[in-house]
Amino acid sequence: MTRWCNAEGLELRGHLALPESQPVRAVPGVVLCPAFPSQANGGRAVAQLIYPLADRIAQNMEWAALVLNYRGCGESQGDFSVQGWVSDVASAVDYLAQCNEVEGVWLAGFGIGGALAAQVGSKDTRVRGVACMGTPVDLSKWDFAAEEVVDYARKLGILSPDDYPATKEELEQRATAAQQLRVDRCADEIAPRPMLVVHGDDDKEVSALDARAIAEAHGGSGLRIISGAGHRLHADPRCIAVLLGWLSSQITLIP
Repeated sequence: MTRWCNAEGLELRGHLALPESQPVRAVPGVVLCPAFPSQANGGRAVAQLIYPLADRIAQNMEWAALVLNYRGCGESQGDFSVQGWVSDVASAVDYLAQCNEVEGVWLAGFGIGGALAAQVGSKDTRVRGVACMGTPVDLSKWDFAAEEVVDYARKLGILSPDDYPATKEELEQRATAAQQLRVDRCADEIAPRPMLVVHGDDDKEVSALDARAIAEAHGGSGLRIISGAGHRLHADPRCIAVLLGWLSSQITLIP
C-alpha cells in the first residue's frame, strides 16, 4: 500500500502495481478511479475491487497502475465530497507523474470515477487520455444536500459521525459544486486527446444515452456499448478487454 498527501494535507492510500521485471525505460502509468461505494462493499473495500485489475495491467502490459482510495475510503483520511474526490484524483496524477518509473499518465474510471477522471483530465494536460466506463453524463440525479444521501454516505463509512457536515449551507455548497460537473463539457475539453467511453446497454443505474452524449461531445472518442452488460463493468470481462486493448493502443503516443 502506497501513501501520499494531497493538497489539503490529507493522507491518501492507494494500491500501486509495478511490473515485476525491470523495464529498460520508464513505463506508462494509469490511475484507476473506483466507482461510488455500494452497500455490498462500503467505502472501506470499494477500491479493492479493482486491485486485481491494476496487478493485471502491471504484469501483463508492463504499465504502472495506481488504484486510488478517495478520501473517506479505505485507510485514506478525510470525508467524502465530490469536489474533494476530484482533488484526490488530481493528487494521484501528481503522485504517479513524479514516479521515476513512469512516463505519461492516463486516467480510467468506473461510474462516478469516470466523471472524476474526466474532470481532472480536462484541466490537466499531462493526462494523455481518459477512459470512462458506466459513467453518467452529469450528477444531476444526485442530491448531495438531501438528508437521506448524507445518511447513506455515513452508513457506507465515507462520512464522519453526525456532526459532519456542520451546516446545511455547507451541504448545499457541496451539492452545487457536484451539479456543475458535466462530463460532456469535460469530454469537449479533453479532445483531441484520446477518450474511451464504455457502457452496458442493460445498465439500470445510468442510461446508455449518457455514454452517447459523452462520446458525441468528445467527437473522436471510441464508444463501446456492451450488449447485456449492467452497471458494474469492473466485473465484466468484455469491458476489461476493451479497456486493456485501448491502453495498449496508447503506447504509440509516448514520444
